[in-house]
Amino acid sequence: MVNRNSSAFSQHLLQQSPLLEEEGVRQTWNRLLNGECGIYNIRFRDKKFEELPCQIAAVVPEGPRELGRWDSSEWLMNDEKRKMALFAQYAMTASEEALEDAGWKPTAAGQLEATGVCLGSGIGNFAEIYDASVLYSRKGYKKVSPLFVPKLLINLGAGHVSMKYGFMGPNHSATTACTTGAHSIGDAARFIAFGDADVMLAGGAESCIHPLAIGGFARARSLATAYNGRPMVASRPFDADRNGFVVGEGAGMMVLEELEHAKARGARIYAELKGYGCSGDAYHMTAPREKGEGALLAMRKALKNARLEPSTVDYVNAHATSTVIGDAAENAAIKTLLLGPGGKQRAADVNVSSTKGAIGHLLGGAGAVEALFTVLAIHNNVMPPTINLDRLDEGFDCNYAANQAQERRIDVALTNSFGFGGTNSSLCFSKHGL
Repeated sequence: MVNRNSSAFSQHLLQQSPLLEEEGVRQTWNRLLNGECGIYNIRFRDKKFEELPCQIAAVVPEGPRELGRWDSSEWLMNDEKRKMALFAQYAMTASEEALEDAGWKPTAAGQLEATGVCLGSGIGNFAEIYDASVLYSRKGYKKVSPLFVPKLLINLGAGHVSMKYGFMGPNHSATTACTTGAHSIGDAARFIAFGDADVMLAGGAESCIHPLAIGGFARARSLATAYNGRPMVASRPFDADRNGFVVGEGAGMMVLEELEHAKARGARIYAELKGYGCSGDAYHMTAPREKGEGALLAMRKALKNARLEPSTVDYVNAHATSTVIGDAAENAAIKTLLLGPGGKQRAADVNVSSTKGAIGHLLGGAGAVEALFTVLAIHNNVMPPTINLDRLDEGFDCNYAANQAQERRIDVALTNSFGFGGTNSSLCFSKHGL
């Protein structure tokens, strides 16, 4: 519970969970538990993909809503689509689902003023930036759209959401690479804890599946390049044969609400956000420290903020993107945190999984989507699997729910997000009333 008269921090969460069982996060969650994968070969999208060493991505499936797919025309008016970048369109859809499930669509002035939006993206409107640059180079100034700058700005995602629903509370956008989604949720909770809002709609979105973007990550040697013919096994966190991440797209949004406010209106409460920790590696542009000191510091801060001991952590939703260095560093950090005095006695009792094997790495949207999965893990007492984990690498001796979901009591969970530039964040969730 949020106590605005003390330094204690504890924020309640209303999890995005669409009312229709086969839509949105519910469908994704069910597919995740079934070990399915959303990664495909994308050469057909653009001939330039054929030149790249990585030709795969986790894409939002296009099609009718009734089949669990996404069609912008079912969610947005033509004028809205014209003004919005694709990442903002994804975020708008996720926001609608989250607000519908939370039962929160206020009309009173006081409620609108006390409701805010915290929505970020890592890269944002990449395809249109590229297209506009090429068009400008070829045909000059008069071919630049008057909507170019508004669609370029990442904070316009939050802006469009606030304008649609009339939310006049904090309007905030984080853009911290792959930590963006987690930072958005943690920052939103602090807006509530400091009395700036009663309700916050928070999350992250990404849509940068473009030859130049993927080419850039490939040149940085970050991507999986050995599985173009077998895309569904390409993302393999913790596996000895992992060789890079797979870019994904999509959005995740959740409604955060102050406890007494939620109770007063009879809201459905899925879990509690107990703690939020941030840190910096101060080390390298793209690589973490070998032993994951930055990740460890973020997790320790989240538990300190939550006033919980390492022994209480039942599950860690790892950032683990399927890179050789990153997975090893995070694994080392998790073991340092959770093993020994005040923690678990055996590595096999440390429960860790990465959902990126199934959905790829959504960059700025990753932390938000994985926060949703973490809340569902607590709410349903199910640890989602790490798919494509066939052969454990040396030093990986925790329980990773390899290829199969595990039913287990989950009262407290951490979810980690780390990004280029050495930015780290960890969120601590618990069951309501713990």
